Amino acid sequence: MTEPLLKVRNLKKHFPIKKGFLGKVVGSVKAVDGLDFDLFPGETVGLVGESGCGKTTAGRTILRLIEPSDGSAALNIDNKETDIFTMSGQELRAARSEMQIIFQDPFSSLNPRMTVGSIIGDALELHGIAKGDEKFEMAKQLLERVGLQAAYVNRYPHEFSGGQRQRIGIARAVALKPKFIVCDEAVSALDVSVQAQVINLLEDLQKEFGIAYLFIAHDLSVVRHISDRIAVMYLGRIVEMTDCETLYKTPLHPYTQALLSAIPEPIPGKKKKRVILQGDVPNPINPPPGCHFHPRCPYSTKRCETETPERAEVSSGHSVACHLVEEGQRPPYTAT
Repeated sequence: MTEPLLKVRNLKKHFPIKKGFLGKVVGSVKAVDGLDFDLFPGETVGLVGESGCGKTTAGRTILRLIEPSDGSAALNIDNKETDIFTMSGQELRAARSEMQIIFQDPFSSLNPRMTVGSIIGDALELHGIAKGDEKFEMAKQLLERVGLQAAYVNRYPHEFSGGQRQRIGIARAVALKPKFIVCDEAVSALDVSVQAQVINLLEDLQKEFGIAYLFIAHDLSVVRHISDRIAVMYLGRIVEMTDCETLYKTPLHPYTQALLSAIPEPIPGKKKKRVILQGDVPNPINPPPGCHFHPRCPYSTKRCETETPERAEVSSGHSVACHLVEEGQRPPYTAT
């Protein structure tokens, strides 16, 4: 069996809350609170959940754009596992060629004072791949590969539309031919027609370069199209993870069922039963004891209020963190 490209274990990121003149720490925001998952070469894992559940923080922490509070993220480079969180500055800089990110906002993620050629080519020069005219020639090739004209190499970001800017961001991310890319809401800021084009481009690049994606999104229709496996996240934790087909046909966690029921029905006149959750997402500063989802869960029991469920495998490749499922009961759900 193929070894995982990335192994994330007990990933935590807590942001301290400080008060007073001396900046005394009085609490923390538990943005990510114990994530465990594997990502295999050439695979796409979708990470979904409500806004504020910690998806983006998880992706950025794995890349060490944000320093972690606890846990490990082992990246397999040339059959050698190295924990990203223990790398020195020099080691991390070298490892950047193997892991990249595509940001959500195509407008703020590109330096307005740099030409497109410099934006794409700087990484090539930094890692000693090319410089001078050769760097710009490679930048032109990358622009053409993502569906833009090579002549755009001397233009500035303000001269492009949102979809074109995102293609430039993708070209920058794949310039070093990384093994792993975090797609942080990579299509959420784009028009629907442009979203489809960018998704198809990402899939083509994945096949060409064998890239593994951690695809962070809140649009479950997009995630269904591109993902091999999906992890559902709630208040800093993964509550369910399985392959794409299984999740959409037989979701087991009540939160997953609620998310899927909210997908708009594309067939006019066809209706489906909505699962309406009561209340708002709890405060990550002071999350509920036991199962974080229990205040909003229609099937909550006394055990859910006091005991934290561990994510366990209920069938091959399908893991759920729910006491109800653990006890052999399955919340009712009608597949659509």
